[in-house]
Amino acid sequence: MKQVPDRTGRFARRPHYEPHELDRECEQIISCFLRSKYGKVDYPVSTDDLTTLIEKHVDDLDLYADLSEFGQGVEGLTVFNPGGKPSVRIAKELAGDSRRENRLRTTLTHEFGHVHFHSYLWDPQAMTLDFGDELASQSAGADRIQVCKRDTIVNAAVSDWMEWQAGHVCGALLMPATHVRNFMGSEFPDVGPAPCTPTSALGAKAIQAVCERYLVSQDAARVRLLRLGLLAEPGRTASLFQ
Repeated sequence: MKQVPDRTGRFARRPHYEPHELDRECEQIISCFLRSKYGKVDYPVSTDDLTTLIEKHVDDLDLYADLSEFGQGVEGLTVFNPGGKPSVRIAKELAGDSRRENRLRTTLTHEFGHVHFHSYLWDPQAMTLDFGDELASQSAGADRIQVCKRDTIVNAAVSDWMEWQAGHVCGALLMPATHVRNFMGSEFPDVGPAPCTPTSALGAKAIQAVCERYLVSQDAARVRLLRLGLLAEPGRTASLFQ
């Protein structure tokens, strides 16, 4: 991770993570959590375990929050508390409807991304140690609420760096890179290195296999396979096993 200027103006500088850095840290986080609880690592991670994971890192977690005041399509938010642990609120419509469990799972892991990777930005002591008093004071006045809408939970624009990073964390926790690559290799042993897009027959089959294996939505599976380079957008070359 390195610090770069924040072009959104929210902070003077902000963290920049390469995708493989997020993948590596998230895989370590979820593997250590599962191993400490069960003595082994297996997927999919249960929704209860995802809830427990985030509860360990926040001041409070509200799974039945009324987020209507923040506008349409808001499914989660993180409130950063300077000098303390953040608070997370999840829209009540998700936990209260079993048909939306996949969306609940992606929202929980998305908010965990903010909690784990972004909370320090509101910690005056950490910011002072890293960047000096000037940057610490600049970050202290930043908006403390990160509002997360359904449309950007999984696949935000790169320019929206906080949402993009949290979206990547969401996929990396639910579908760890090493496990996904091993799974795809075993699921499609006879497939060669031909380019494959999400809309091809093989691409659609791969997305569905990931959905069923990790209990995620089609959208989450598609984005994860694209980011891992296991699928390619039309016009670009990628292999399921590159």
